[in-house]
Amino acid sequence: MKRLPVQRRTLALIAVIVPLLALLVYVALRSGPLAPVAVTVAQVESQSINPALFGIGTVGARYTYMIGPTAAGRVKRVDVHVGDRVSAGQLLAEMDPVDLDDRIRAQKAAIKQTQAAVGEATAKQSFAQIQARRYERLLAKHSTSEEAVAAKHEELQVANAALAAARGDLTRTHADLQALLAQRANLRLVAPVDGIVTQRDAAPGSTFVAGQAVVEMIDPQSLWVDARFDQIQAVGLAAGQPASIVLRSRSGKTFKGEVLRVDPLADAVTEETLAKIRFKHIPQPLPPIGELADVTVALPALPPRPTVPNASLQRIDGKLGVWRVAAGKLEFVPVKVLGSDLDGQVQVEGLKAGERVVVYSQRTLGAHSNISIVDRIPGVSP
Repeated sequence: MKRLPVQRRTLALIAVIVPLLALLVYVALRSGPLAPVAVTVAQVESQSINPALFGIGTVGARYTYMIGPTAAGRVKRVDVHVGDRVSAGQLLAEMDPVDLDDRIRAQKAAIKQTQAAVGEATAKQSFAQIQARRYERLLAKHSTSEEAVAAKHEELQVANAALAAARGDLTRTHADLQALLAQRANLRLVAPVDGIVTQRDAAPGSTFVAGQAVVEMIDPQSLWVDARFDQIQAVGLAAGQPASIVLRSRSGKTFKGEVLRVDPLADAVTEETLAKIRFKHIPQPLPPIGELADVTVALPALPPRPTVPNASLQRIDGKLGVWRVAAGKLEFVPVKVLGSDLDGQVQVEGLKAGERVVVYSQRTLGAHSNISIVDRIPGVSP
């Protein structure tokens, strides 16, 4: 009679434990670690893509002019300010001539003195020449001696040498004057082309050495973007390719441009390829030098090849590949990227058209993962 309550308790415990175990198994299979991983898949398609490169650069000028003195001196005046538009030949600044004007006046006086010496030497040479001819006629009539004729010829040679020396002095003094005038002209710092003043590093009274820039200006028609592109993606980048430029200060507007050149030297630290992108039409108003710009370069279209979404690419154990779905099973397939576009499509080698690959997964996948294909994963897939 005592065994009946024990059996009832046992049966009651079993009745409670079995449903709980079943519930635990169900939960483990549906949402626990044994539950299938929700994934979204895409079908590999053979299609052509229009690859493009995206890079970031800064606005610069192809032609920049550093205008300064050719000799050390003191700034006398500066007539322009940063942002001023200047014309070719316009006076920008002037250096203090110090005693240069006095030296020019002294040199002009020396030229007049040398010209007088040349005139005197010319007269002496003419007189010596006449005397030499007269004595030659007298010798022909036996009215003088040969020694007298030789003396007159020697006087003529001396006169010719004196005239040549005087003319040489005149040439030298003229050359010295031209050098002083050129030096004086170099003190006037003028604009070589039409442009915009971008930097003024001087004030009246400041001293500058030879070659130091007093004023810096640019040619506004030579604006370009010094752009940087990832070396891995920059294959095919070449001069003449069309580009679009978006300035940071005008994010709502796109400017047309083209690749002017690809620099032969890359940045080994950042692993970037450098290129110069010029504007088809210079933006107005002009953007400031150094402004950041987003650059997109359109590359030649690629022929049809197997194409997958960029999100499907995974790197496992150092290998780039995708998870291929076949008969509900997963297989990691290494692939080689042949090209990509800015829409997220990637052409690969190693897959065939019609195969299915995993694009997004709820958790990290493995070769033995149990998967469940869904249309969308909240919080993971777009």
